[in-house]
Amino acid sequence: MKCKISKNAAKVLRLELDKPENEGKFLRIHVTHAHGDHAHYGMAIDTPTEKDEIVKTDKDIDVILEKGVDFLDGVRVDYFYVPEEGFAVTNPSRGNHGDH
Repeated sequence: MKCKISKNAAKVLRLELDKPENEGKFLRIHVTHAHGDHAHYGMAIDTPTEKDEIVKTDKDIDVILEKGVDFLDGVRVDYFYVPEEGFAVTNPSRGNHGDH
């Protein structure tokens, strides 16, 4: 499985993951709702279970993805400052470009 994290997202995520209360935890990306050919995503700071895979990223942030969930393979995490500040999780490889 693959996961991509943008530079802006990595900077914000690193601040959260480096907090003492998050020691030993990872970023989890999960499907909150799937319909048709695309899904909507959520994020959490969590610990992996036997159902999960830990995916390394090029931003030195390991991500928890649930094994066997096709909508998670190829997911991308971005962080935008405009028009409003916040994360956007999409999966371009599954046709989800965050356009709705």
